[in-house]
Amino acid sequence: MNKGIFKQNEICYNQTMRLDKFLKVSRLIKRRPVAKEVADKGRIKINGKLAKSSSDVKFNDTIEIRFGNKIVEVRVAELKEFTRKEDADKMYEMISETRITEEVE
Repeated sequence: MNKGIFKQNEICYNQTMRLDKFLKVSRLIKRRPVAKEVADKGRIKINGKLAKSSSDVKFNDTIEIRFGNKIVEVRVAELKEFTRKEDADKMYEMISETRITEEVE
């Protein structure tokens, strides 16, 4: 699969992007090192499988992120190299946001 260079603000449906970069650009997680740390602790799944920060994300993938007492599930809608803050939420569709009362492993 071609992992070529994105053009600025280009929407790519047949491209892939590293998980940590997608989380940063989409602003699901504000900083890339934090996204890497969360993934390395086994708190992120892509399509139901545990993911590393270097895992590839592609259009229509489902990402599940566990933040302390909540689980957020989103579907990848766009892959962009850069995006403005107000457009970042267009990169994903919220599927669910579930609060958990006890720590789930």
